[in-house]
Order: sequence, then C-alpha cells, then structure tokens
Amino acid sequence: MDKNATRDALETGILATRYWHALDDGRILCDVCPRACKLHEGQRGLCFVRACQDGEIVLTTWGRSSGYCVDPIEKKPLNHYLPGTPILSFGTAGCNLACKFCQNWDISKSREIDTLADRAAPETIAAVAKDLGCHSVAYTYNDPVIFMEYAIDTAIACRERDIKSVAVTAGYICDEPRREFFQYMDAANVDLKAFTEKFYWKITGAHLQPVLETLEYLKHETEVWFELTTLLIPGENDSERELDEMTQWVVEHLGPDIPMHFTAFHPDWKMRDKPRTPRATLTKARQIALNNGVRYAYTGNVVDESGESTYCHHCGAVLIGRIQYTLTQWNLTAEGCCGSCGTRCAGVFEAAPGDWGAKRLPVRLQDYALPA
Repeated sequence: MDKNATRDALETGILATRYWHALDDGRILCDVCPRACKLHEGQRGLCFVRACQDGEIVLTTWGRSSGYCVDPIEKKPLNHYLPGTPILSFGTAGCNLACKFCQNWDISKSREIDTLADRAAPETIAAVAKDLGCHSVAYTYNDPVIFMEYAIDTAIACRERDIKSVAVTAGYICDEPRREFFQYMDAANVDLKAFTEKFYWKITGAHLQPVLETLEYLKHETEVWFELTTLLIPGENDSERELDEMTQWVVEHLGPDIPMHFTAFHPDWKMRDKPRTPRATLTKARQIALNNGVRYAYTGNVVDESGESTYCHHCGAVLIGRIQYTLTQWNLTAEGCCGSCGTRCAGVFEAAPGDWGAKRLPVRLQDYALPA
C-alpha cells in the first residue's frame, strides 16, 4: 500500500478486499473462509470484521487492535521456534468460528468497536517490535485469517526489518486466500480443536476437513514452521479413541516432527458447566501421542516440567527444560542438534536461547510516532 492509502485506511479502518464475488440475487459472497457468508449491502459476516459495503467486501478493522503485548513465544504456544525470545502480539476483534468454549471470548466474540482501543500502521508495528527487541510479531488473540490484509501488510513491513511473522489460527480458510496468507507467515500455531466432525459442527459451528486441508498444505507446500494445539475439554474431545486417531493421522499425514500441545480447558463463555481438564488427561494425551510416533508432545496451561520440556527423540536427553514459559535447561548445539548424541531436533533455533522468560509487557503503540 502507498502512504496515502495507508493513511486513509488507518483513519477509517476500512480497506477494500478481493476475496469475494457477486451472486445473482444481489448478495455478495465472502470467499475468505468456508463459512461463505452471503451478505446484503450493509451486512457483516459472522466474523463481524468483514462487511458488504458499496457492493464489495471490505475489512472494517484495518490498523485497529484490541491491544499489543510482548509475550514469550512459548505462550503462542511455539516450543520449537526461536525458544526464549520475546514476540510482539496483537489481535483485532471477531472470529469466523463460534466456539462455545472460547478462552478469549471478550475479544473474539466482541461486537463493540470500543474493543479496538489501539491502532497502528504496519510500519509502526514493525518498528516498535524492533525497538523492543522482539524477534517476531504474532497475529493472535483472535484469528488472523479474518483480518488477513492487515496481517499481510504488517508481515511485509516486518520482513523489511528482519522480524518474523507468526500466525495463531484455527486454520479455517479457503484455498486461494490460504496460499496468499501463509506466503507471508514464517511460523504458525494451528488449533486442531478435535478430530470429529461432530465436535467441530456442534461446538465450533465449523467443519473439520478444511482444517485438515490447511495442515496438509502447510506441511507439503510451504516452508512455514508450525505446531498444533488441542484444548482438551472433558467429555467432548478427550477420549482415548479420538486422541489415538488424531495423533495417528498427524504422524501419517504431517510426519513425526510436528509438535503437538495438549492444553487444559477452564470453564468459560458458553461452557461454564464443564469442569477443568484434569492434569492426568493431559498426561494421557501426551503419552498416546508419543506412543503413536509423535516425537514432540507437550502439556499446557498447567505446571508440568516434564510435559513442558523438549527431549531428544533418539537418546531421550533433555534438550530444552521449561517451567511455565521459562527456559531452565539448554542442551542444543548451535546447529540445533542434541548436545548428548548429535541428533537433529526439528525446529527453527538460534545459536543461543533467548532469555525473555515468562514476562508480559503490555504496549500502547499510540505512544509511538507514526511514520512520516
């Protein structure tokens, strides 16, 4: 985008998009995700941020954010991508899924523009990330596929400053926009929310197959480093049979080196009647994954040093020790190999680990001057 277009979009929040087409009945169909919202003039899609305006689909939150924060990259979670480093994280509002268990519902389910309390041009985000010593920027809190134009513009600005881009996403996106979006991403954490169509439709209002297609695309057609996260909800997606089928599919279709994170649910949004996930369930899921050939399986949202740490799949040595986002051990060579036996650990590593730890630093980008 040129400077004038950037200023206009930053002032209004409105940006014309290209993934849509007109229907014979006068409605406009959004082609970004499989939800395929069909909109009359003035209507918004389920995601809330893409709307029909003047006979086309526009993004209504370009340059807007629900907040910026420097996090440990392990919080995304990414355990095999630049461990220990800080990442500047931000999201907008809305979501193209309708997960009843949403843990960020105040952002993803928001229908209030007041949620978008901060704004910044992509160049400002990249400059601030560099100034704060962040190695990467995360598009997170809500799904970046719904604000993909803003995320892509930011990723382009970040590349000019050697800042990496990380998408935290449910992977619910159509083929053509998927290819454009991930062209600009360096890493991703993808929510594989369950492994049954029943769960996806009943609990998220979406479908499983498009997510699986995104995962296979990432593995076989891109160089994007990605990891998987499954939030285990008691009685919904935590059966041994489902976990067995899921982890077998991952090894067969994505390979043994894709890290899997099994994280604990807490009652929230429209599933407050469900209990918290027992730690034993996470441990069981991790063991099922390991038994099925997943080389790197983790537990999350609980204090569990053994389940949070990374081990050499060949000799069993601890490669990276962790306790709640803080690195406690480092046994990787500068080339990313096991310091004990020399076996390569899958991932993207720097010669030495970062030391950001578990710190969280909220940032107001409006306090920074916009580019001239």
